[in-house]
Amino acid sequence: MSRLTGPQKAAAFLMAIGEQASALLLKNLETEEIRQVGSFMFAMSEVKMEDAVELMQEFNLRFSVGGDIYTSGDSFFRNMLPNVLGEGAQDVLSRLDKEREEIPFKNVQTLDAKVLANFIKNEHPQTIAIILAHLHHNKGAQVLAMLSEPMQFEVLNRIARMETVPQELVREVDKVLEEELLTVGKNTTQILGGILMAAEILNNCDKRTEENVMQVMEDHDPEMAEKVRKLMFVFEDLVAVPDTGIREILKEVRNEELTLALKTASDEMKKKIFKNLSQRAALMLEEDLSIMGPVRLSDVEAAQQNVINVARRLEKEGKIFLVSGEGGDVLV
Repeated sequence: MSRLTGPQKAAAFLMAIGEQASALLLKNLETEEIRQVGSFMFAMSEVKMEDAVELMQEFNLRFSVGGDIYTSGDSFFRNMLPNVLGEGAQDVLSRLDKEREEIPFKNVQTLDAKVLANFIKNEHPQTIAIILAHLHHNKGAQVLAMLSEPMQFEVLNRIARMETVPQELVREVDKVLEEELLTVGKNTTQILGGILMAAEILNNCDKRTEENVMQVMEDHDPEMAEKVRKLMFVFEDLVAVPDTGIREILKEVRNEELTLALKTASDEMKKKIFKNLSQRAALMLEEDLSIMGPVRLSDVEAAQQNVINVARRLEKEGKIFLVSGEGGDVLV
């Protein structure tokens, strides 16, 4: 379930606990929040038992219902919503139905990254770039990492340079990828990709993929590489975040993960973290670091990426504001 975003997990969780319980929970949400959860629920055909159990553990609950949940997400949400919004349910459903008709590659969003990568790996780099530009950044990063190294650069380079794509081209790629997908939007062109999109995808890649792509990009087009790098955010950039922002981040990070993330951190980064912990917590963290034995670099990088993900989520929530170390001032 780690492949799912927060809203997708919420949709699966609601399906797992049933219509009545879901209705009670959704009554506490805003209409827009209900619409967002519903859009992900519509895309789910079922919730596997093992996924439901994992979700319950994540919510610190116990789940003991046997068997898979074979309720269609579409039917589930349509039956449940009147219990939540009453007469207003039809307006939300109408908006969702309209949005489903306008979203290109919508059925690809929930497709396993490995399956998608194997399916498109032999396509033209421009075709792959269009597909990845429609994916969530995390999914795009997963797919990119599974492509060959030469293809990784070709695809990201095209995403970085992409601005507008003719509707006919998007529709053609969409149809080839999955025949049953609906047509895309009404506009004659669609804004896709760009340097920011390329940076976002690299931000979510593993360190090896990121370094390989950036190295090739620097050799091929140093100016473009510099533009992408300035929009990226790495663990050491947290040094530039004001103390109030660091404290917000530390509230969301487990001690074990923070300790692992600091294993290869600079002294300046460690000092920044210690400064924003209580004296007792800072002493304990220093002690944990001093007695930590050898660990895999990939585990350290994964922990650092998780901390970055927390920071970026808080930025989206408006609690902090992040800019890469080369991007200028940082505000909170």
